[in-house]
Amino acid sequence: MTSARREFLRFLAASPLAALPQDPTAKDSLSVLDFEPLAKKALPPAHWGYMSTGVDDDLTLRANRDAMAHFQIRARRLVGVDKPDLSFDLFGRTWHSPIYFSAVSAQRAFHPDGELGTARAAKEKNVVQMLSTVTSTGVEDVAKALGEPPWYQMYMPITWAETEKLVHRVEAAGCTVLAWTIDTLGGRNAETAVRLGRTDTRVCANCPPAGTDANQGSARNRSKPMFAGLSANMNPAFADWTYVERLKKLTKMKLLLKGIDTAEDAVLAREHGADGVIVSNHGGRATETGRGTIDILPEVVDAVGRDFPVLVDGGFRRGSEIFKALSLGARAVGIGRPYVWGLAAYGQPGVERVIDILRAELIMTMRNCGVPSVSKFSREFVLRNGARV
Repeated sequence: MTSARREFLRFLAASPLAALPQDPTAKDSLSVLDFEPLAKKALPPAHWGYMSTGVDDDLTLRANRDAMAHFQIRARRLVGVDKPDLSFDLFGRTWHSPIYFSAVSAQRAFHPDGELGTARAAKEKNVVQMLSTVTSTGVEDVAKALGEPPWYQMYMPITWAETEKLVHRVEAAGCTVLAWTIDTLGGRNAETAVRLGRTDTRVCANCPPAGTDANQGSARNRSKPMFAGLSANMNPAFADWTYVERLKKLTKMKLLLKGIDTAEDAVLAREHGADGVIVSNHGGRATETGRGTIDILPEVVDAVGRDFPVLVDGGFRRGSEIFKALSLGARAVGIGRPYVWGLAAYGQPGVERVIDILRAELIMTMRNCGVPSVSKFSREFVLRNGARV
């Protein structure tokens, strides 16, 4: 046997796929990471490239994952926690779980059911769904499948008149939370996605946009339902903090700013009237900062205080990692790629299995560390590189 063949067989033996049955179902997956190779196998190159890659050299994409190891958990024993309570209060309402589905664009590129499959899974598992502006299905139909209006993620149109039209439509659909994404206003260099897209020889009307310009893909976006009656030109690079105040005057929805990466901007968000912030680098798909979001989280929470809602997303793959973020002060943790892997591999059952795995891991960690409810998280449960945070 050649050394190359031995190395290949060793790789196969170490792969999560090797542990799955010949015809696996969603329930056969033991970790959310089991879904990643299944999704890659199911998707064409352009779709996989758009969903799986970052910007520039993908350093920030990897930093989100690497940063999870910067924090350690202080496990406690004989703590008497049997059934931890995952519910939490936010914006005058009690939510069932601190794990939510972050906005992911154009989900029919990953499965025919798209956002409706995600919505049905969210309804079944009592999970908050955040819907992208570049959704494959309109907010009204997603709300019907979800059983209630989703949170709405907004890519702001270029003109204020179109912004008003979009916000009024979302509010009329019953949405109560608006998350304005502010981390791609200046564009992004999705180089790896473009390279993979060039290997895809299909005529691909459904391929998600990828490129270097914030507004690239506007022609393709015109076919998306939330751009009906709009130009599909979005992400005004000239927007500044006064736009936060204008949005607050425009709508009664709670306003989150998504894409906060520094303490200074979190303070400005609070001062200009935002109702909360999401620490996010767009899954490593905005600016190549090289900083993982869980590393950024403590400085943001310290700057605005525990009474101001701080959410986080970016690189979370384990319930124990969600435990770390909640201990550091996050009110809730968003996942994106993991549930899309589940969607691509199995549709709605895959999405449901992803959330089941993460919840089970989170509950187990809470039991082993003596955390009876989400409201009882504190930094006493974590260390940063071996020291108190």
